[in-house]
Amino acid sequence: MSSLVVNTNQSAINAFNNLNSTDAAMTKAISELSSGLQIQTAADNPAGYVVAEGLESQANGFTQAISNAQAGVSLIQTASGALNQITSILQTMNQLALSSSNGATNDNSSLNANEQEFLALQNQIDQIANTTSYGTKALLDGTFTNQSLQVGAFDNSNQQLVLTIGAATTGALGVASTSVTVASQVSAQAAVSAVQAAISTVASIEANVGATQNQLAVVVANLTVGQQNLQSAYSGLVDVNFAQETTTFTTEQILMQSGVSMLSQAQQTPSLVLKLLQ
Repeated sequence: MSSLVVNTNQSAINAFNNLNSTDAAMTKAISELSSGLQIQTAADNPAGYVVAEGLESQANGFTQAISNAQAGVSLIQTASGALNQITSILQTMNQLALSSSNGATNDNSSLNANEQEFLALQNQIDQIANTTSYGTKALLDGTFTNQSLQVGAFDNSNQQLVLTIGAATTGALGVASTSVTVASQVSAQAAVSAVQAAISTVASIEANVGATQNQLAVVVANLTVGQQNLQSAYSGLVDVNFAQETTTFTTEQILMQSGVSMLSQAQQTPSLVLKLLQ
C-alpha cells in the first residue's frame, strides 16, 4: 500500500540507487572506450587477466625468438660466405697441385712459382678462418661448437637449436704449409689428394650450416604464424568491442539522463504532503 511520508522518500532512494548503478556502468564504458581495453587491471576480470598476461608473455617470447632465429641466419650466412671463399681458394690450390704433378713439363722455376702461389693461398685460408666472426664470436677457427640458439618462447630443449661449425683452418683441413707443398712433383701428387679431401671437408661443413639455415627459415615461418595467432587471441580477450561498447554507452547515457530526471521528480514527492495540510 502506497503512502505519502516525509522522513523516508523511498522513491528517491530507489531512483538514487539506480542512478548510482547507471553511473558505474557508464564510467566503465567510458574507461573501456577511452583505453580500447576491456581488461585494464586484474579487477576487471581476474581469470581473464591471468590468461591475457600468459598470452602476452608467450607472444613477446615468439617475437624475440623470431629475432634470435633471424640473427642465427645472419650468422650462418656470414660463415657460409667465408666457406665459399675458402672453397674457391682450395679449387685454385688443386689446380696448382695438379700443375706441379706434371713433372714432364715443369722445371724448378715453375715449381717454385707454383709453390709461392700455393703458400700464399694457404695463408689466405688461415686468414679467413681465423678472422671470420659474428660480433666477437669466431666462426671458423674451431671454437664455435655446441652453441645454442633460443628459437622458442620457453626454456625447453625442443625450442633450442644447437649449432656447431667445423674448423676451416689449413691445419684442420689437412693442407697446412708445414705438411703440404707443391715444390716437387712427388709432394705435389700428395698435395692433390690432401687438397681434394679438404674440398670435401669444407663442402660437408657448408652442407651442415646450409641445412641449419633452412631449418631456421622454417622455424621463423612457424613462429610468425604462432605469434599472429597469439596476438589475435590476446586481442579477442583484452581489446574492447567498440560496436558493442558504444551501444552500451549510448544506453547508459539515456538511463543517466532519465535517472537524473526521475530522481528530481522523486525528490518533489514529499512536497505533496503540503497539499494535504492546506
